Amino acid sequence: MNHKILIFASLCSLIAWGSAEASEPAAKPNIVVILIDDMGYGDIGPFGSKLNRTPNLDRMASEGMKLTSFYCAPLCTASRTQIMTGCYAKRVSMPTVLYPASSTGINPNEKTIADLLKPLGYATMIVGKWHLGDQPEFLPTRHGFDHYFGLPYSNDMGGETAKGNDTAKKSKGKGKNSRPPLPLMSDDKVIEAPALQDTLTSRYTEVAVKFITENKDRPFFLYLPHTAVHKPWHPGDAFKGKSRNGVYGDWIEEMDWSVGRVLATLKDLKLDQNTLVIFTSDNGGIKGLPGVKGAPSNAPLHGYKGSTWEGGLRESSMAWWPGKIVAGSTSDAMLSEMDVLPTVVHLAGGEVPTDRKIDGLDMWPVLSGQSRTSPHEALFYWHGARLAAVRSGPWKLSVVAQKEGGSEEEASAEGEIAKGALHLYNLDKDIGETRDVAAQNPDVVKRLEGLIAKMEADLGKNGSGIRPAGHVANPKGLLMRTVAEYD
Repeated sequence: MNHKILIFASLCSLIAWGSAEASEPAAKPNIVVILIDDMGYGDIGPFGSKLNRTPNLDRMASEGMKLTSFYCAPLCTASRTQIMTGCYAKRVSMPTVLYPASSTGINPNEKTIADLLKPLGYATMIVGKWHLGDQPEFLPTRHGFDHYFGLPYSNDMGGETAKGNDTAKKSKGKGKNSRPPLPLMSDDKVIEAPALQDTLTSRYTEVAVKFITENKDRPFFLYLPHTAVHKPWHPGDAFKGKSRNGVYGDWIEEMDWSVGRVLATLKDLKLDQNTLVIFTSDNGGIKGLPGVKGAPSNAPLHGYKGSTWEGGLRESSMAWWPGKIVAGSTSDAMLSEMDVLPTVVHLAGGEVPTDRKIDGLDMWPVLSGQSRTSPHEALFYWHGARLAAVRSGPWKLSVVAQKEGGSEEEASAEGEIAKGALHLYNLDKDIGETRDVAAQNPDVVKRLEGLIAKMEADLGKNGSGIRPAGHVANPKGLLMRTVAEYD
């Protein structure tokens, strides 16, 4: 099959996503998780940007809580795994980036947030990027989601060049034609290939608003993992050339518009006081692209996506629930994307699985203002499958030489990270990680080394706490062709 634009359907052909049955207004809270892709810590107004205009996120911060020590993972698949399962990606054997037609994906035995909320009467939908496997066994509709609309993986993983799209990067020696065109999916079907990327943010937003509106009379879980602002950058026509930060800033500002539409819909439908909205990014921003105007900013953090410096996985995040979360508040408590699962399941009246280790903890005491203390004794930084650092309280101990980061390839190249001397940072006093204070704090180093040793016994090379990923024997591309046929 030649690589030409394939339009399998249009948005108007999508099925109607309504509630199966009308019901009384739910006492259980609605849950909305908005995940941005590769956004820098300093790219939005509430976290210091003076360049990108983000009035809707500014308003969200003024009406909710800023989370200034919220941790994700250094790259896409690992981060999304941690949100969905409440576990370190290494624990469920999903620590590195998945590519199209991979034989690996999320294990059917793992319980996602959607798996746990659906039996409680929740309508569940994902709108956006999945990236936990593109084989039928791994798709969202097999993991608790009633419906799915979006891309199965990153927007640079298609093999086409067409209007509204960019040539995919080369990978493992294969050219752009070694992959099928970038597929846009509805549930388990490809409806457009290549996906028209300039339209994705607006289409995601309309589908999300439609889902909220049609499920206003029952509890719902909306997972909105945007394609924005992963490279290649594709702002919509209404936003192109409008920002002061090039094409990247244009897409940041369109993303802000999308958040505004979602929050406004919740208010218009009088759902805002019964809805928890969590906003974050999967990892830090990348380095600026040569010859391209506009760039992410992780300031005041050090490092980029793909690193275990703070700039790689400490994300500008917020929680919003009028009447339940104090307006204009800020928490510096050490929290994690893994905490989303136990928090929302508890709020919904459900039970977190007890037959397996879940690394996340309930962060509602912090979000509600009942506590100012992290529920975690420590959080661990993983560079692919390698344990790289630990944070406990204000202290961060790095146990490998941290690279600057900037790409998924670098994040996946575990063997290239050489062992280095221990480095200790006090993040309360030195958020940019500029001063190694290990020599002055030997007792702190010893304590954190003990935490590292315990985690190595659990999830290290010979750790006993690792569960398998899902696996299929003969993976095929989403256009029903094998990878070999695209070579």
